[in-house]
Amino acid sequence: VVRSLESGVGSTKLLAIIANLRGAEEASVYDAITYLGFPFSVSETFQQRNTNSSINESLSRVEEIQNLCIKTGKELVIYISMAFGNPYGDLYDEEIVFEWVNRIVGMDVGIISLADTVGVATAEQVYDMTSYLIESLPGTEIGVHLHSTPQNWKEKLDAAVKAGCMRFDGALKGIGGCPMANDELVGNMNTEWMISYFEENLLSPQLNKEALEESLRIASEIFV
Repeated sequence: VVRSLESGVGSTKLLAIIANLRGAEEASVYDAITYLGFPFSVSETFQQRNTNSSINESLSRVEEIQNLCIKTGKELVIYISMAFGNPYGDLYDEEIVFEWVNRIVGMDVGIISLADTVGVATAEQVYDMTSYLIESLPGTEIGVHLHSTPQNWKEKLDAAVKAGCMRFDGALKGIGGCPMANDELVGNMNTEWMISYFEENLLSPQLNKEALEESLRIASEIFV
């Protein structure tokens, strides 16, 4: 897939999600891939299910992958999954999230994305946690990876924008989501809705709308 993209990537920067050092090593050989993304969960249950490792083992993986990124010129993005709560009964509060974020930032990781993995976040939570990290970690890029329903996507997105966030994840047509989600409607945030919001609020960069429409057409054929 990456080889097919390399000739036409243009100014777009690609990110590969990896779960361990081996995956990072395989992804890092491609010049077209700029970012390596690692899902680090503050939920012990989810971390085991998602990457087959404990939280502490995953912290060691973060260190290994960060060292690899430094050697290969890649940039590591850490997704803090279950950042807003979890359905497993694992111990959770905002201070736990902040503690792990600070430990990861201490490894010189420059990009942290708060992930609403199962769509439990409230708009108030998104605002409070995102604004706190942006203010307390001025040298770190703080993003959000929000899952939502058609009813609450805008209030969550609006909360992140008002908190000062400038990095957002989305998915074409809102496809995908966490396989452990309790509600099948809680998928990734719809990219088209996000673009419309950003345009209405004069926050959107110049986009190739023809390419976007073609991408949506292809997505509709693949995901039926």
